[in-house]
Amino acid sequence: MEPSLVIFRIGALLVTSTVVMTWGIMAVIVLVCWLGTRHLKQSPDRWQSALEGVVLTMQQAIEDIAPGKSPSLLPFVGSLWIYLVFANLAGLVPGLHSPTGQLSVTSGLAILVFLATHWFGIRASGWLPYLKHYVQPNPILLPFNVISEISRTLALAVRLFGNIMSLEMAALLVLLVAGLLVPVPLLMLHVVEALVQAYIFGVLALVYIAGGLEAHADGGSPS
Repeated sequence: MEPSLVIFRIGALLVTSTVVMTWGIMAVIVLVCWLGTRHLKQSPDRWQSALEGVVLTMQQAIEDIAPGKSPSLLPFVGSLWIYLVFANLAGLVPGLHSPTGQLSVTSGLAILVFLATHWFGIRASGWLPYLKHYVQPNPILLPFNVISEISRTLALAVRLFGNIMSLEMAALLVLLVAGLLVPVPLLMLHVVEALVQAYIFGVLALVYIAGGLEAHADGGSPS
């Protein structure tokens, strides 16, 4: 894992290599989406079929966890999945590193999931009914529910950071020891692990959001 270096400043704001990498990944995603959707056809070609397959797969994954909620959740969860796939795989490009190998990035993503969980929950039930479930069935559970919310957000950030960081460090160590003798199996392992970690993070985010949507309905714990 490369350290996050300061590239330039905007006033008191430091723009690091991790931020630049994130901007680059966002630009690539926007470009791919634009190229893939500018000439949509009634009879799709291979490229359009592949894109539609990706969208349908994400939609089905959301339906499996939160039935009937895919229209509202797909923009957020789908964007999260797509970004994580690109970010986790960025380390395969020589001279680049995965932004998700930095705790600041994974913490930001975990905070987004935290905010989205409450946003969707409040939209579904309103402020008072949603907040009320934190003190049900007994107000004494309030501090435990708050601690649970904070701890699972921290765990979400640290889990992704730790896995991507260790993956890149392992790849670097193997290459230093074995040189270029084992690049292909190592690259395949990196690809598989990067995709798995992106999927797990997205699924956990989806589970938390689905819990926020359903907590008011059963009056149970938010965790």
